[in-house]
Amino acid sequence: MVQIEFSYWHPVCDSRQVADEPLSALLLDLPLVLWRDEDGVAHALHDKCPHRGARLSLGRVCHGQLQCAYHGWTFNHQGSCTLIPAMPQLTPTQAHQAKTVAVREHMGLVWVCLDAENADNAVGPAFEAEKNANLRKFNAGPYDVATSAPRIVENFLDMSHFSFVHDGWLGESSHCEIPEIELQEHEAGFKVTNAQVWQPNTSALSIQPGMVTYSYEVMHPYSAVLTKVPDAQSGVPAGYQESIIVLIQPLTSEQSRVWFRMAVADFDAEMEDLLAFQDKIFFQDKPVLESQLPRQLPLTAGVEANVGSDKASVAYRRFLKKQGITFGVC
Repeated sequence: MVQIEFSYWHPVCDSRQVADEPLSALLLDLPLVLWRDEDGVAHALHDKCPHRGARLSLGRVCHGQLQCAYHGWTFNHQGSCTLIPAMPQLTPTQAHQAKTVAVREHMGLVWVCLDAENADNAVGPAFEAEKNANLRKFNAGPYDVATSAPRIVENFLDMSHFSFVHDGWLGESSHCEIPEIELQEHEAGFKVTNAQVWQPNTSALSIQPGMVTYSYEVMHPYSAVLTKVPDAQSGVPAGYQESIIVLIQPLTSEQSRVWFRMAVADFDAEMEDLLAFQDKIFFQDKPVLESQLPRQLPLTAGVEANVGSDKASVAYRRFLKKQGITFGVC
């Protein structure tokens, strides 16, 4: 039986990192190797030669194929061994094949599905804002964090911490009440709508503080989408909104790598300023995330206390249990 987490698409690196030299990566405790062929197409295999178990990432790319550094066995992107130098006349068989994974590129990242045979039906994060030409798209990160992927998603869904962890940035301790949110659960995940939070800076274009309406959607165990619409009284243009998707590579059950895909209406700000702001916010979150114990997210009722403002967090834990997720939870 295939582990359920293998049936999802996961980000493993920035597209610019994959070139004509082998690149090692880690996903769900499994070492992988990535490279590009002569046509510039990205490929990946499990980072283990079927001959003597050496890391294929120690090798090199020869004519678009991956050659093991130990005995020179060479593999194409389908994992088939095409050459055994010590026995060049031998026709390799299925027993000599490296283990494959499916690869695609999207949102500036390389994605992998470990269940290669069923990759066409695998679930990947959907980001509707990607199609909106009126929004400026860019990636922030990656950020390495010593905690599980579910802890990071839950933090992303949690607005109650804004007034404390991000005091003066995304909230203020004198405005910490979170009004009742609306929650809609469906077969593929859930949505949070009409979530209200007071912010000192509702957006990069605001001229005064005000309320911001947040909406969240979760349809992937290690990702979530946020859309925020500032109150018009804060001075933003009519129809203004921003969207952010958090994209997490679960390295191990307690180590993660995080990217944010941003879609903002601000085309004038310097990119380094936009990235510096996102860095600031995340590095405020990081020490809190790494302090949480256990690092894996508890799904058993009663292990951690909940209140009404934790409705999104509780729905997320319920979603993980329903999907049968076991990696990064306890």
